[in-house]
Amino acid sequence: MPKSFEESTISELQAAMERGRTTSEQLVRWYLRRIEELDVHGLRSIIQVNPDALEIARSLDDERERKGPRGALHGIPVVLKDNIATTDKMETTAGSLALTGSRPKKEAFVARRLREAGAVILAKSNLSEWANFRSSGSSSGWSGRGGQVLNPYALDRSPCGSSSGSAVAVAANLAACAVGTETDGSILCPSSVNGIVGIKPTLGLVSRAGVVPIAHSQDTVGPMARTVADAAAMLGAMAGVDRDDPETRSSAGKSHGDYTKLLDRDGLRGARIGVPRQGYYGYSEKTDEIAEAAIGEMRKLGAKIIDPADIPTAKEMSSSEDEMTVLLYEFKADIDGYLAGLQKSKVRSLKDVIGFNEKHREKEMRYFGQDLFLKAYETKGLKDRKYLRALKENRRRSRERGIDAVMEKDQLDALVTPTTSPAWVIDHVDGDHGLGGASQPTALAGYPAITVPAGFAFGLPVGITFMGRGYSEAKLIRLAYSYEQATRHRSPPKYRPTTPE
Repeated sequence: MPKSFEESTISELQAAMERGRTTSEQLVRWYLRRIEELDVHGLRSIIQVNPDALEIARSLDDERERKGPRGALHGIPVVLKDNIATTDKMETTAGSLALTGSRPKKEAFVARRLREAGAVILAKSNLSEWANFRSSGSSSGWSGRGGQVLNPYALDRSPCGSSSGSAVAVAANLAACAVGTETDGSILCPSSVNGIVGIKPTLGLVSRAGVVPIAHSQDTVGPMARTVADAAAMLGAMAGVDRDDPETRSSAGKSHGDYTKLLDRDGLRGARIGVPRQGYYGYSEKTDEIAEAAIGEMRKLGAKIIDPADIPTAKEMSSSEDEMTVLLYEFKADIDGYLAGLQKSKVRSLKDVIGFNEKHREKEMRYFGQDLFLKAYETKGLKDRKYLRALKENRRRSRERGIDAVMEKDQLDALVTPTTSPAWVIDHVDGDHGLGGASQPTALAGYPAITVPAGFAFGLPVGITFMGRGYSEAKLIRLAYSYEQATRHRSPPKYRPTTPE
């Protein structure tokens, strides 16, 4: 397969297969070689390769020959984050040694949807263990099972998390696209610092059934890709109502089977874009420079910029302990439910996992502990007034008094912010030390956001985030695509050992 296919889009790969220039089997072989060359001995973004990937690809090639392609994803190699359950020969461990050997009763809804669309599930990606909810002193991208994921733009820099491996695999062209999960920033942050596109969808657009949980009021599953069009193609295949996730009932009639039909190069013309400066700008001079340039480009593309358009409750959200309260309470309830429902597992509850980590401290807690697990274990259940009050306050601050308030007041189509700072140096002693980010409002509200590459600082990618109200994915994708096509800031990594002087 030609080297020029490294940055190929889903549509380009599909066209190559249609014209007979390549096959799904050849694609899979090519990506497996790249994984062997770049990942096994360095990046650690892949935690396990699907041993049946070539066989699946050959079957899909045969089906294409006989019947034609199922759609845009037919024969396309995709990576799933290792907290998304599959019933194939791969494991689902959330990066933890406690879950090795476990087996789910059913495959995750999103995995089934991708298989039905004709995608080849190539591998599982490494991640911040337990989706970064074990310790307040964690290092993003590290797991007991997979080790430390490295950022391909500077190998001493953090890949962010928790969807670290998914972002790095896409950035390094180890797969055409990937699936990540987000509770607060876990798609947006790694996408930004690894120079790719990530979509955090509305809560309920994509089912979480079969995904190792953190918190049902904030958990989402979304696509990660090198282009907006590829992420849009993925999102359409993944979305859908699922009886095993009641939250998805709210998406009936609000999703699109093909978000690529809504792409518009002129999508920013006439759009009203708000700039919420308080809380989401000012933490990084280099990040602000890139964001200001992006806002300038949007003006040139015909957008009406409302600046400032502050979220009234920004400071209140960031200073409150209510988000953590909700996550702790829901984690205990949700993880106990997930573990109890496994067909096979050596741990059946949060208490069991805590005990396993203590017993295997040298491997599991060599860099950081499990203070969040211990706090979650002490919570008193989802009927506790403390939890119910915190959940109500989170929604009030983020929705009617937050995003809804500013968007209604200024009649906005979207808000735009820097996604986060450039990647920080990996630090196993003191843990992560990012400077800031903008994921919290949409995380608390359950609203959508999309991050797009916007530039570089010392060779490190920086993204911008478009966010909006519930089920506004189509609008956000249109805006992000317009910006992406006009600026084209995506550039493949060079695998430098550190940032250039």
